[in-house]
Amino acid sequence: MAEKASGGPQDIPSSSPDENEFPFGYPTSICEDVPEQKYLCSNCNNVLKKALQTLCGHRYCSACLSWIVRNNKNPVCQKCKEEDPSTLSEGSLLAEERAFGDAAINKEISELRVHCVTLGCSWCGTMKNFEEHQILCEYALIPCHTGCGHVVMRKKLADHLENGCVNNMTVCHKCKQSSSSSEYQKHSCEGNLYREQKHVQAETPSNEKNHSGLSGSTDGCRFSEVGCSFGGSKEVIKEHEEAAVGTHMLLLLQYVKQLKANLSTASKAANGFIPQTELNVNGAEKSISDLCIPGSLHINGDLEADCLTRTSVPRDESIVQQLVREKVISELENKLHVFENIVAVLNKEVETSNLEITAFRRQSELDQNIIRGLELKIAELHRCLTQKDAGLSRLHKSLLFSEQTSYDGVFLWKITDVSQKLQDSVTGRAVSLYSPAFYTAKYGYKVCLRIYLNGDGMGKGTHISLFFVVMKGDYDALLPWPFRHKVTFMLLDQNNREHIIDAFRPDLASASFQRPVHDMNVASGCPTFLPLTKLQSPKHAYVKEDTLFLKCIIDTN
Repeated sequence: MAEKASGGPQDIPSSSPDENEFPFGYPTSICEDVPEQKYLCSNCNNVLKKALQTLCGHRYCSACLSWIVRNNKNPVCQKCKEEDPSTLSEGSLLAEERAFGDAAINKEISELRVHCVTLGCSWCGTMKNFEEHQILCEYALIPCHTGCGHVVMRKKLADHLENGCVNNMTVCHKCKQSSSSSEYQKHSCEGNLYREQKHVQAETPSNEKNHSGLSGSTDGCRFSEVGCSFGGSKEVIKEHEEAAVGTHMLLLLQYVKQLKANLSTASKAANGFIPQTELNVNGAEKSISDLCIPGSLHINGDLEADCLTRTSVPRDESIVQQLVREKVISELENKLHVFENIVAVLNKEVETSNLEITAFRRQSELDQNIIRGLELKIAELHRCLTQKDAGLSRLHKSLLFSEQTSYDGVFLWKITDVSQKLQDSVTGRAVSLYSPAFYTAKYGYKVCLRIYLNGDGMGKGTHISLFFVVMKGDYDALLPWPFRHKVTFMLLDQNNREHIIDAFRPDLASASFQRPVHDMNVASGCPTFLPLTKLQSPKHAYVKEDTLFLKCIIDTN
C-alpha cells in the first residue's frame, strides 16, 4: 500500500504540487523546454504565475509583488538595481496599484508545454491545464483527512479508509467493540449457533471444492453461498459487490425463506433422525442435518422432551434469521461509513476548488477596479485634450485675426463663397456678416464692418446694406468721444473700371458713435449701398470667382 505514517515534516515524501505549493511562480522543471527569460519572474526566477508588469518594464508574479511590497518599506525593482543602480528612477519603485496585468505574456505562458513531476504520473499538457491536473492527479500524495497521520496516493485513499485507516473505526452494536473496516468484516460475537450456521454456509460439496481448486486464478463473490455466480479478480469483485447490493439482498431473502421452510419441515419430525432436505442454491447441495438443529437428540419419549423438541426449532430459526439480518445490516453500515468518508474527501476537494474560484473572482474584481481606474484616467486625459484643442482653436483664430488686423484706419475685407452666403441671407440662415476688427491707429479706435448681402431696412431684398460698427477697445479711456472721423466705403471692381464709393460723417448725437458700454455699438452706415441687380452685372466684375472685396477708409486727419 502506497502510504506512510508522518513522523514530522521532513518524513513526508514529496508529492505532485497542489494549488498552494507554488504560491509564487511555477518551477522551470515542469516545462518540457527551457522557458525564455521573458517568462521568468524578476523575484523568484520561476515561470510567472499571474504576471504583472511594472512601470520600469520588468515582470513579477502577482504574489511575489505583493510579498515584496508588504515586506519592504521602500520597495525597489531588484532587476533595475542589478542592471544599473545609477539609473534608478521613480518608475523603479514597486507598488501593486502601479503594476498592470500582462495579458500577452500570460497567454503565451498558458500555452507552454508542461508535464507532471509526480513519480508514476505520465500526464503532459499545457500550463493552463496544469493546476486542474494538480487537483485531480491520482499519483499525488495527500494526507488522510481523518488525522491518522498517513500520507497516501489520491487513487488509494478509498482503499486506505476501508482497510488501513486506524481512525476509520466501526462500532459493533452488540458488543460495543470498535474495529477497523477490514477487521469488522471478520468480527463475530454471536455465539456457537451463529458460528455453526456460518460453518454451514461456508461448507460446499467436494466437487465444488475441486472446481474452485482448479480455477485458482479468480475469486468468487462473497454472496456466492446464497446464489451469486459472479467471479473475477479482487478489484472486479469489489466493484461488483458495490454495484449489486440490491441483487444480493434479494438472493439473501430467497435463501432465508428457503431455510425457514426447511426448518419448518424439520420441526414437524416426531422422533428419530431428521430427513435430509436438499437446498438447491446455485447447484450447491446443503443437508439440513448440517445445521446441527437439535431435532435428532436422544429423546426418551416423554411429553416434556417432545415439547422441548417442538419449541426449540422455531426459536433457533428466529435466532438464525436475526443473525443473518444483523450481519447484512452491519455490512451495509460498514459500506455506508466508507462511502461517507469518500464523500468527505470529495467535499474537501470541492471546497478547495471553491477557494480557488473565490481567489479567481477576487483577482477578477481587482482587475476590474484597475480597468475602471484606467478608464477614468483616459477620460481625464481626453477632457484635457479637448480643452487644449479648444485653446489651440482660439489661438489660431486670434492669430488669423491678428494677421488680418489693420492699424492705420484702412481695411480691405475679402468675402468668399458670395453666392452661398447671399442665399443664406435670403433664407434667413445668416442674415449678416461681421468683418474682423481693425484699428484707426495702434492705440486708436477699434471698429469693424457689418454687411447684409440681401439688404436691411429700406434696402431689404433690393440692395446690399453696409454698416460701420464702433467696438469696445482696450484704449477707449484715452480716446476722445464721440467718434468724429469720416468713413468711406468702397466695393472694388476687380477689372479696375468702376468702383462703388460711398462716404458719411458720424452723427455726433447718435448712440452709435458714443463710447461703447457693451462689446459693440449699434451699426450705422448705408442701407442702400449697392443694388443687387448691379452686383451680378456682366459689365462689372464686383464678384469674380465667387469673391468680392470691400474697402473701408477712415480719415484720421
